[in-house]
Amino acid sequence: MALIAPRMTGALPPEDAHKLNQALAGSDDITVFVDGTVHRLPPLARDAVVDLLHRFSRGEAVTVSSVEEMLTTSKAAELAGISRTYLRNMTDRGEIPVEYRGSHRRIPLAAILAWLERQKVEQQKKDARKKAGGQEAPDQEVREG
Repeated sequence: MALIAPRMTGALPPEDAHKLNQALAGSDDITVFVDGTVHRLPPLARDAVVDLLHRFSRGEAVTVSSVEEMLTTSKAAELAGISRTYLRNMTDRGEIPVEYRGSHRRIPLAAILAWLERQKVEQQKKDARKKAGGQEAPDQEVREG
């Protein structure tokens, strides 16, 4: 798959960002017009567009780029926010699927996204337990002897 070069767009002027923020407040229903025709975006595309608009509304600069379906360990680790070594160890343990192209590992993008979602769910569970008043149980029980 050929990749299109990333496109960097600077932050909106504060008054435009503020107007966009007000328009987005409380709604993720975005209408897209192409040549005067209304188009309903599929959920994944809609979510990406809404995320992009929210970033602009906060006054952030944005870069848009393509992502390959099969990632190098470097790209996959960068996307996941972990080290290449940690990622390689996860593939060795079978926690993340890997394909080999010769001696080079390739990680499916979907596998990284699924791992990130699992991490998010686990963090939400931990946060909910803490909020409910229960401290996290330690990994190992300490026994008095």
